[in-house]
Amino acid sequence: MTIQEFKASLKENHPDPSWSIHLKSLWYDAKGDWKTAHDLVDQLTDLPSAHLHAYLHRVEGDLWNARYWYNRAKQPEFTGSLDQEWVSLFHLFNKN
Repeated sequence: MTIQEFKASLKENHPDPSWSIHLKSLWYDAKGDWKTAHDLVDQLTDLPSAHLHAYLHRVEGDLWNARYWYNRAKQPEFTGSLDQEWVSLFHLFNKN
């Protein structure tokens, strides 16, 4: 799916049930529902999930916690905008 198609889906009430948990988390984040986005990845332990978790804490403004999760993800702290990181995460998790 293209990023434009993904963003167009934001007019819906729920994400596509066939999407990965990561795409669903990004979808809820884009809808402004940080809690649901965070709850979806909070208990996941793989490195990509830790990266998404770091991003979500950055969105929240909790930079200490975000740095912790970037370290767990073995990723450098993202220095671009939140929008840029969201797009990079979308591309990371949108591998069909």
